Amino acid sequence: MSSCDEHEIEFMTTDVADGIAEFQLHYYVPVTAGTANYIYRVEINDELYANSTAPLYTYNAIPNGTVGKFYTVAAGTVNIKLYKGADLELVYDKDVTLSEGKQNVFVYDFDEEPKVFENGCPTETVSEYGDSTQWIKFYNFLYESDGTPVDFKIQYQFLDPDTDERVNIGEPVGFGEATDWEPVKITKTIYNSSGYCYIYYRMLIVDSDGNVGDDLTLLKSSGSYKTYSDYWKAYYGRYCHHVMAGCRTETPVASVRQFRAL
Repeated sequence: MSSCDEHEIEFMTTDVADGIAEFQLHYYVPVTAGTANYIYRVEINDELYANSTAPLYTYNAIPNGTVGKFYTVAAGTVNIKLYKGADLELVYDKDVTLSEGKQNVFVYDFDEEPKVFENGCPTETVSEYGDSTQWIKFYNFLYESDGTPVDFKIQYQFLDPDTDERVNIGEPVGFGEATDWEPVKITKTIYNSSGYCYIYYRMLIVDSDGNVGDDLTLLKSSGSYKTYSDYWKAYYGRYCHHVMAGCRTETPVASVRQFRAL
């Protein structure tokens, strides 16, 4: 191994000053996915942060295109304005308090202040040997119908890739809540490599008394109700937000969207 003796090797980074909030902005209002509902202008404290060049898509987040990228703003009271569609209709104008450090800001209702979650950076490290780990943070933004959040909690689960047994991902979470970063087991397909495997997920309903009930059922685009079941390709060492959003009993139908944190 060798490196340049004449020049210092530097990474293109900028130190964040004290008193600065770093944030990613998520858009999970239950609307139909499509250009009419894209956010083509985002203003933070009346300054332009995103426009039609890199819009805020439905059920997505900005800054987009780069994992681990954050916007910055002075910590404290922050105003968020969102303009929807080609006509730039102002659909959101709310204040929120952001603290110093990294956080995820979720706009889930045009009439409500956003929810703010600590990002949890820096993340843990993992071993390169044997069975590996991916971390998942699950968010519940499921509506029963338009404007009516579900009145139960959701227990997110994954199926152990070796035994097919269900394993809880954190504790049950109610509407507008999230788990911590929780480990999900990966049995790598290729030894001593980044590796991956498919992980299958399930959801259980938990009532207000903490009683665990049946599997969550959702209306599908076919018009029938189906038990929730989905899968994602899981990579060794990766951190992913899993966000359940949409409506359980009507359109826009609900599903989990994945947003990579690392």
